[in-house]
Amino acid sequence: MKLPVEGFSKLSKEEKLNWIASNYTHNADATKTILKQYWNSSTDLQKLHDEFIENTITNYYLPLGIAPNFLINDKLYAVPMAIEESSVVAAASKAAKFWLSRGGFKTTILGTEKVGQVHFIYKGDTSKLKDFFKLLTPILRSDAIAITKNMEKRGGGISNIELRDKTADIENYYQLHCTFETLDAMGANFINSCLEQFATTLKREAQSFSLFTNQEKDIEVVMSILSNYVPNCLVRAEVSCPVEDLNVEKSISPLDFAKKMVRAVSIAKVEPYRAVTHNKGIMNGIDAVVLATGNDFRAIEAGVHAYAAKNGSYTSLTNASIEDNIFKFWINIPLALGTIGGLTSLHPLAKLALEILQKPSAKELMQIVAAAGLAQNFAAVRSLVTTGIQKGHMKMHLQNILNQLEASEQQKEILIKHFEKNTVTHSAVIDAFNKLSKH
Repeated sequence: MKLPVEGFSKLSKEEKLNWIASNYTHNADATKTILKQYWNSSTDLQKLHDEFIENTITNYYLPLGIAPNFLINDKLYAVPMAIEESSVVAAASKAAKFWLSRGGFKTTILGTEKVGQVHFIYKGDTSKLKDFFKLLTPILRSDAIAITKNMEKRGGGISNIELRDKTADIENYYQLHCTFETLDAMGANFINSCLEQFATTLKREAQSFSLFTNQEKDIEVVMSILSNYVPNCLVRAEVSCPVEDLNVEKSISPLDFAKKMVRAVSIAKVEPYRAVTHNKGIMNGIDAVVLATGNDFRAIEAGVHAYAAKNGSYTSLTNASIEDNIFKFWINIPLALGTIGGLTSLHPLAKLALEILQKPSAKELMQIVAAAGLAQNFAAVRSLVTTGIQKGHMKMHLQNILNQLEASEQQKEILIKHFEKNTVTHSAVIDAFNKLSKH
């Protein structure tokens, strides 16, 4: 029977490690060996890692790869990608190389607006609340000056504050719906600080508004928080070329390939079961770059999938068309990213990733990330409509299967050569390994 632990956060790392190994694993010594292997030998670096989160017992490593040859707005990039899934980096690299000689990726920032809300309950006359809000707006801005002045010096700050009546959804529920410009910072702390000040001002000023009854003065703030849904913090990435330049496979004509690509995207537009997997492939590329640069991939995921369902049905994020013999493939995607603050300026590898990307602004990073997502999707759909997804993916996955089987280097060499001409499946690899092991 497992017993609760008191004061776990106050234990040393060694004590935390010993406790978890002894109480929740079958082989405590083996567990401690594994966990200690991932400690960093540099005390300063390990201390930095330990302070990112709470109750650390070791580090969790992911591979950091590079997808070269990304030509974005006529500028060449080598894109860092942190991900555990086989074939993602290879697919992005292949797509980047394919479009390198066809004009590369063209990207455009469509907006950089970020959102936060003060959610509150007001029991009273809506018309009086609207009159109150007109007087309140300049006071909200004035009270937040200490928070916004540095951001405003750089050209950012509070864009707009709007009163929204949500009583049709929940009784007595209203919002201060606020928009912000945070420049090169992702801006979560800035936005949340502004919102909490707005909440304080809202409650204080309501107490002295002459038209409110005592009940109306008693405004209840439920919460004040930024939104990760940023439909107006938007970037567009696209590739295009004459149809005859789509010579991707000998077995298919450029025109047939173009038609198959358009049809595949059309299916993802109307079929949610397909759209989810289609968009997951896009996020393979996006998340990998977001993670490598120290940004919040969970926030990006949440916002992107909400955007994919913005019209009431979940649909493809990418689009494809053939017009006047030109094949076009593009994506519009919300990406609230930062290149200063947070882990971007703390994690040594995040800083290095941004250096490899030539120290982009937040807007430039949005464009790079969007291009990575588009490249990933192009590569995936290309495989699906030609050779099938498993041929390339399983060959990349072969190394993982051989490692799971604890194959020797000599066995790996023989089996990799064998599967150059044979179909890779998990069972086929096991059978070939077992046959080889008997000899």
